Amino acid sequence: MAIFVSIFLILPGLTGIHSISTVSQVTVEEGGSISIPCFYESEYTDHVKYLCKGHTWDICSYEIKTNEKSSTKYSVSDNKNQRMVTFIINDLKTKDTNYYWCNMEIKRGPDDGKYFHVRVTGKGDATLYVDSQKVTGFIGDQITIDCHYRGSKQIKWCRTGGEGPTSCVTNSGKIDDTKVTINRNTPGVITVTMSELRERSSGWYWCTDEDLQMPVHVTIKERPTTTTIATTTTTTTIQPTTISSTSKPVDHTYVSQEPTTEQTGTHSSSSNHLLSFIIPLCLLLLIVTVAVLTWFMLKRRKSPATAEDEQTVTYSTVTHVRKTTAQQINTEDEADVMYSTVFYIAQQNTHQVEDKDENVTYSTVVRH
Repeated sequence: MAIFVSIFLILPGLTGIHSISTVSQVTVEEGGSISIPCFYESEYTDHVKYLCKGHTWDICSYEIKTNEKSSTKYSVSDNKNQRMVTFIINDLKTKDTNYYWCNMEIKRGPDDGKYFHVRVTGKGDATLYVDSQKVTGFIGDQITIDCHYRGSKQIKWCRTGGEGPTSCVTNSGKIDDTKVTINRNTPGVITVTMSELRERSSGWYWCTDEDLQMPVHVTIKERPTTTTIATTTTTTTIQPTTISSTSKPVDHTYVSQEPTTEQTGTHSSSSNHLLSFIIPLCLLLLIVTVAVLTWFMLKRRKSPATAEDEQTVTYSTVTHVRKTTAQQINTEDEADVMYSTVFYIAQQNTHQVEDKDENVTYSTVVRH
């Protein structure tokens, strides 16, 4: 039975064994995703590429083609300049463990393809994996990739493309003039450091123990230039002005500085806080002012009427002075005389009374 299965796996790939290359087997944790690059010859540049799933060629089912839209499960991109098609499988489940085929559609004849095996494991059970399949670096700098593995096999770092791995590094060395150093100090992890990076260092690499591979795409580009905005300080001198003959001239010097972006943001924030304080305060002052004016007007309406209509009143006190006996004898024939003292109490009101009002004098006469 094993021989029968092997025949079905090998025969479909015979036509593409020298024209298509890809990984042989990868392991992925459940819920994760995997990117698989397939390299092809120039004769397939304009052909439709597709991914299908199945143990054998005759039961392989189509999943996605380069002339179709991507789905949430599968996506594909074809880089014709590098003669490379990349298939991405997302949200892998245990049931997705299977053989997949990277195929080139041929209209007149059987399609050409290359198969690879995807094994989906439980959390933490992947045999070989990396933290990320996409790494970006800058020319002249260095990048670091950690390859995690299980088992005692020796892990290597290789670059692939075209017919397959072109060169590998086990401990240290160079790949296409890019310096590679491998650190094995941490059990279960090899740390790959690529230094002296250049633009041609970009491409697909993978960690491999010969049975398993984990592809990693490296992108090297120019470091973006940072623009430094210089702060310009301008000094303006105003000539002294003589105000009078006794005043001394004063030299006014003003220094204006263009604010930076951070200063502008700070000033804007301070202005916003200041406005949020001033506006409620102005409203409060307006309310208090209106309340005071209203109270004053109401109080004025309720105040007693002025004394303009009141008449001027004069009060007097009359005192009867009894004469002595001698005075009575001498003046028996004279009539009694009454004396009175009149006190005029002036009103505090300075307003003049109306012409029709008359002054009234009140007096009290007491006869003894």
